Amino acid sequence: MGSKLKNFGLIGLGLVAGVAGSIQFEAMAQKNAASPLPLEELRQLADVFGLIKSDYVEPVEDKKLLTEAISGMVASLDPHSAYLDQKAFKELREGTQGKFVGLGIEVGMEDGYVKVISPIEDSPAYKAGLKAGDLITRLDTTPVKGMTLDEAVKRMRGEPNTKITLTIARKDEDKPIIVTITRQEIRVQSVKSKVVEPGYAWLRVAQFQEPTVDDLARKINAIYAEDPKLKGLVLDLRNDPGGLLPGAIGVSAAFLPKDVAVVSTNGQLPDSKATFYARREFYASRTLSDPLSKLPEAVKKVPMVVLVNAGSASASEIVAGALQDYKRATIMGTQTFGKGSVQTIRQLTADTAVKLTTARYYTPTGRSIQAKGIVPDLMVDEYADGDILNGLRLHESDLQKHLRNDKDKETAAGAKNVIDELEEEQRLAALAKKRKMLEFGSKEDFQLAQALNHLKGLPVQLSKAKVESKKENTINDPKDEKNGEKK
Repeated sequence: MGSKLKNFGLIGLGLVAGVAGSIQFEAMAQKNAASPLPLEELRQLADVFGLIKSDYVEPVEDKKLLTEAISGMVASLDPHSAYLDQKAFKELREGTQGKFVGLGIEVGMEDGYVKVISPIEDSPAYKAGLKAGDLITRLDTTPVKGMTLDEAVKRMRGEPNTKITLTIARKDEDKPIIVTITRQEIRVQSVKSKVVEPGYAWLRVAQFQEPTVDDLARKINAIYAEDPKLKGLVLDLRNDPGGLLPGAIGVSAAFLPKDVAVVSTNGQLPDSKATFYARREFYASRTLSDPLSKLPEAVKKVPMVVLVNAGSASASEIVAGALQDYKRATIMGTQTFGKGSVQTIRQLTADTAVKLTTARYYTPTGRSIQAKGIVPDLMVDEYADGDILNGLRLHESDLQKHLRNDKDKETAAGAKNVIDELEEEQRLAALAKKRKMLEFGSKEDFQLAQALNHLKGLPVQLSKAKVESKKENTINDPKDEKNGEKK
């Protein structure tokens, strides 16, 4: 039991400018290489180090050279492995507590630029109008091209109330957008909830952090206190980038039978071959109490819909996958991001560490989500007239050097349906420009409305692309879907 518990991994989505994913602290000394060291290659490394020290145009500090060598070596593995210096390590630890200083954007790299995966709700970046898909080309006056993602994130971090100017390239804009944002300490509200109408409630997990399971329990109890005769619940995981693995296990355990398997992991190390169950020791190992023990029994059986999209990653995919495998909930929305790898923090010194991909994770039925994602039971667009830019959204399989899906050797190089026609691309971009930013849980939330329809047994408007595909491949088969509706 102990060996499984000590290796809760980091299950976050890439690097985040001002917010971290999950974290596991573990000393480095335990692991010895199984094979002998490549002495010839190490000599070459030492030779290059010596050449730089003796021949470079100006002196370079030993620490800088060695730190950059470590950073480059780790970063070359996959998009989610990284060397954490003192500042990055400190920020990572703070991020799991639900507060941080920064801009509030989840980011990745594309073509040498920082790409916005998603602005965090109510953050300075969100209020400044940054959008998913934006490319950050300059930080103040410094070009981003040539920076590593670590370097760019460090520049976007800073002290509260300090400013940074971003130059943004946006697909639907002819000219660069220049935005000045003030860094703030951002407190991410992990769980939100409300009774949207009598008998039906909305529960949103924005990110999996240390307080998430406790917050979830409080919100569920508050919902049932307001409406004891709940008939349906919508669990909203859209744009949830992931976070702590215990949080994902706890959220799943709130709705699943006790002791069932929630997720398993597999990697090279014995400790990485583990199965995690819906039991207190797997989601609340640091406390003696069980935050889920006082939940109403009805929450285990209330009809559920889980909303997901391309911004749902990692820990949120664990929850969606578990609830889907046990047929506990209907998964609705669009295909998820596809991050099915576990990152673990190996502490090197008191204030530095390596964030290393150590395993893949699998749903209870053994499905690997890596570079594939969760496919919803009901594909539903973000808006009534279509999910305009869904085909252009970033997925794990679009990231350079992404880890392959070991269960599916045929996984496509990209999870998205890339629109090739420039004219169509421009048309969609023009439509997207007219959209105001969607507030999840609002009256304008089309996917939430469809989730409520499904819970009530009313028709659901399915994705236009899905319906058209069905029509093309079906001859005289009107059984299940008609006019884009699911009965």
